[in-house]
Amino acid sequence: MTNICTKVTVRKRPIKNGQTSLYLDFYPPIRNPKTGKLSRREYLGLYIYTNPVERFQQEYNKSMIQKAEIIKCRRTESIINEEYGFLDRNKGKESFLEYFKNLMIERGSSQNWATAYMHFHNYTHGECRFCDLTVPYCQGFLDYLLSDACMHNGKRMMGTTANNNLTKLKCILAIAYEDGLLKENIAKKLVRAKAHGNKRQFLTKEELLQLSQTPCKSDVLRRAGLFSCLTGLRLSDCIRLQWENIVKLADGGWGMDIITKKTSTAAILPISEEALQLCGERSTGQVFKNLTNSTVALYLKPWIKASGIEKHITFHC
Repeated sequence: MTNICTKVTVRKRPIKNGQTSLYLDFYPPIRNPKTGKLSRREYLGLYIYTNPVERFQQEYNKSMIQKAEIIKCRRTESIINEEYGFLDRNKGKESFLEYFKNLMIERGSSQNWATAYMHFHNYTHGECRFCDLTVPYCQGFLDYLLSDACMHNGKRMMGTTANNNLTKLKCILAIAYEDGLLKENIAKKLVRAKAHGNKRQFLTKEELLQLSQTPCKSDVLRRAGLFSCLTGLRLSDCIRLQWENIVKLADGGWGMDIITKKTSTAAILPISEEALQLCGERSTGQVFKNLTNSTVALYLKPWIKASGIEKHITFHC
């Protein structure tokens, strides 16, 4: 780890208008969690009088230097915690997406890296902290790529492309682990998609019935998953589905008045009575409340496995 035995020192740097800036000097340098780059200095935004004459100036300088020493102690404590295998709690709240983005730029911002970042950004809905990262959550990124992500031409992503994007994420996770920002090496535990060619896996009617009769630890995933099988709706569309989108049709049946992510066009799609029952009792707001990518990542594979179905099945089949 880059920050083992790092020494922290309060230093002064003269600036204009008779002031001196206080900053922390790290040696050896540490990696800034926001930029992903190694740095020796942290400017504190604290300033003192370069040549204090009046008593109040001397007292002010003393107060600012004490504040700088307090910050120094906090940084030293964080470094010691990491040295003995404990992560600073505040680092867990830092943005992993920002870290990913900065490392991507550092590597030349190639199209492949930019694409991987874009897909992970979409998967996390633009919000992901280091403390949010777990093996199931990161493995769920692959399921998202195979079932819900589209390439620039609008076509579904194939296994090889999905694996390439997962590899980019694994690389960033490995660096974050080496930098002491993650407690475990998540990257080593992520599994690539098996080669299935370009043929997409489908459930037969018998398998769908078999799955519907298999208990699932997440009721909302079970209902949404079966609903997706019956309607063809993607995970992102199921998450966004609101009760106001479920409308009565002229023939007395029911339909979904939605704009799907894949086509970006408005459409009214009829739904069966069986699919409607999976929505539960009519209410307001989100139909499948608390359905998230994390829910799918945690419970989909165990549910499929418990059903005895051996096909490679994603949320959208």
